[in-house]
Amino acid sequence: MRIVYLHQYFNTPEMAGGTRSFEMARRLVSFGHDVHMVTTWRKESAGKGWFRTKESGIDVHWCPVPYANALGYRERVAAFMRYAVKAAGYAAALPCDVVFATSTPLTVALPAVYASRKAGVPMVFEVRDLWPEMPVAVGAIKNPLLIRTAEMLERFAYRNAARIVALSPGMAEGIGRVGYPSGLISVIPNGCDRELFAGGHADAAAFRRKHPELENGPVVLYPGTLGKINGVEYFVRLAAETEKSRPDLRFVVIGDGAERERVRQAASDAGVLNENFFMYPAVPKRELAGAFAAASMIVSLFLDLPEMRVNSANKFFDGLASATAVALNYEGWQADLLRRADAGLVLPPCARNAADALVKFFEDESRVRETGRRAGILGRERFDRDMLAGRLDSVLRDAIQGERSGRRP
Repeated sequence: MRIVYLHQYFNTPEMAGGTRSFEMARRLVSFGHDVHMVTTWRKESAGKGWFRTKESGIDVHWCPVPYANALGYRERVAAFMRYAVKAAGYAAALPCDVVFATSTPLTVALPAVYASRKAGVPMVFEVRDLWPEMPVAVGAIKNPLLIRTAEMLERFAYRNAARIVALSPGMAEGIGRVGYPSGLISVIPNGCDRELFAGGHADAAAFRRKHPELENGPVVLYPGTLGKINGVEYFVRLAAETEKSRPDLRFVVIGDGAERERVRQAASDAGVLNENFFMYPAVPKRELAGAFAAASMIVSLFLDLPEMRVNSANKFFDGLASATAVALNYEGWQADLLRRADAGLVLPPCARNAADALVKFFEDESRVRETGRRAGILGRERFDRDMLAGRLDSVLRDAIQGERSGRRP
């Protein structure tokens, strides 16, 4: 197959951020397909035009469109539209058998539909977040006209998709509620890149040497974005609540985002910054492996809103891939998985009660090790990336066959 793959925020492991598209695309290449990734170069650049690189066999087409998590809503929308306009004509000029587009942002549907129509090939759409439910829930979109526009764009994307990939069962249900045929929706969650975390003790030792301020106590790691939706101030409160009963616990944040300074100030005000709470900037995914190896627990944080319970957080699966106990502070399908597999903790909203649960958990070192082992088994058996990439390959093939036989939604 010749696949045109649109993702505005594509990352390689040498870049900070999620690498789902990279990992899926390189596996599609290994299956014998020709994959062209149409994406953006988000750093400030002197160049204004498209440029091309080869990344693990993927032909990556980069368009300079500056973007950062700290941008305001208007600036983000402007970046979304710049990519949509520039990617439409560019992607349409690439020969292909199928167009595969992944959100967010939802505006990626615009160039994807244009390119698929121009080429006369099917478009498969991947839903990473339900729009506009998510931005409305956190207050990012309040204007009724904007909400209506987002709803129309959502339906436009679904209506023009030959198949849809959802990242969780709850997302699949949400897509079905707006009328898309459930039989054409495939659930392919985020996955576990176990080879990335294979360094084990060597990586852990290197991370500890780099950060002697952490000393030798257990590390509770939050690796990810510091945005409003993540509510990382909860992590600060956990550190403050455990400081007296378990002063050896180290709470570590590695990441950036719009709320970074707010979280830093909260930690300073609580008296835990650089005591038992440490903040480091975002690092490339490959470098992050050392922090995972040194950690005794990986924490995924979100505001506990009903709309967020269908999310498919990367850090959850990276925790499983590294065979490390995972903790969540929200309910949903991932919380249910942890409970059934006994692979971590589902922390209560109250930071004091959550701190008590953490302290009790770390009292038993054998339990910590066993929970990590179970997390590794869960990742290997249910979310291995090779297996999930095989599913995506089947979805893309089925979309092409459906187009040729006239089977459309």
